[in-house]
Amino acid sequence: MLPFIRSDLAQFTAYKPHPSSNTSEPVATQFDRLDTNESPYDLPPELKEKLAWTYQQVIESNRYPDGGHQQLKETIAEYVNDSANLSQPLFTAANISVGNGSDELIRSLLIATCLGGEGSILVANPTFSMYGILAQTLGIPVVTVGRDKTNFAIDLQAAQSAIANTQNPPIRVVFVVHPNSPTANKLTAAELTWLRSLSEQILVVIDEAYFEFSQDTLVAELAQRPNWIILRTFSKAFRLAALRVGYAVAHPEAIAILEKVRLPYNLPSFSLAAAQIALQNRQLLLSTIELTLNERDQLITALSQHPALQITQSAANFLYLRLQPNTFDSPDTILKILHQKLTSSGTLVRLLKEGLRITVGTPAENLRTLERLKAAIASLKS
Repeated sequence: MLPFIRSDLAQFTAYKPHPSSNTSEPVATQFDRLDTNESPYDLPPELKEKLAWTYQQVIESNRYPDGGHQQLKETIAEYVNDSANLSQPLFTAANISVGNGSDELIRSLLIATCLGGEGSILVANPTFSMYGILAQTLGIPVVTVGRDKTNFAIDLQAAQSAIANTQNPPIRVVFVVHPNSPTANKLTAAELTWLRSLSEQILVVIDEAYFEFSQDTLVAELAQRPNWIILRTFSKAFRLAALRVGYAVAHPEAIAILEKVRLPYNLPSFSLAAAQIALQNRQLLLSTIELTLNERDQLITALSQHPALQITQSAANFLYLRLQPNTFDSPDTILKILHQKLTSSGTLVRLLKEGLRITVGTPAENLRTLERLKAAIASLKS
């Protein structure tokens, strides 16, 4: 460890979203990439052409991008109002902050609330790992509670106890995902009642990264809840994962704080243009959602018929697959073997502590995944 580096960083492992290129396992040259919950569909050619024209004719590479994001914020606010089916528009550009992916917004929220020993965060595992990772890199304590093994609901008794008993520093932020990753379940009525009951001294961050697939949003409650912030992204249904655009929706005072701590010129001009074009053409881009949901349901039906597999319903564009209890002597080892076999045969999925998260791909990718998974399980019993 270099002598000038914080000592606690020695305990951390860098985030690795894709397999290492120097793996000793033989791998296919062309992967079915079902490990990061991206859309399997690239931008349509006509939108790529429009972006190319924008880059050639409009964007000046020698100039800094629009640091205020005003035009994009206005378009996002229009989309948020429209997508929530509100009788009266609630949101304007003052309710929106734009980040370099949701990760930057999460980091900004942590800086604004917990830095300097002022707070810790609460998460219910399993959930999106970046909440804890980003907090730890900032030296912010992470308090964790569990979930129900059947429906993945948060252990609310443990969560409430953690808030009551955590001091020096107290819990300042609660992170939830709606629907949750990796388990794909939406917040329950009991969880929502609990979130609504929390003190206004606690920031509630509701990550709606998969809203376009679940069509279940809580933005209508933001007007009454100044301590709630909703995060969304263009990386999933809008097919812009390569361009890293996320946004927050919240009370204008909370947005003003986010604007204070974000980096200047945090989004390249090309990313800003792509998000604008995506929203202007949202009916076209979101037209594949029905196909994805149909494919998801077919995958659930097919996998549920296998006696060794346990799978629950999903409100997102991915599945959470576990092994049936008492099917194998060492389930952790078996999961690692299944993951390795799928990788070797050309399908990337996310290996987690108790299961595999599988993104819904194209029909052809999903068919190959089913065949490879069945073959991998069969090889374990032979």
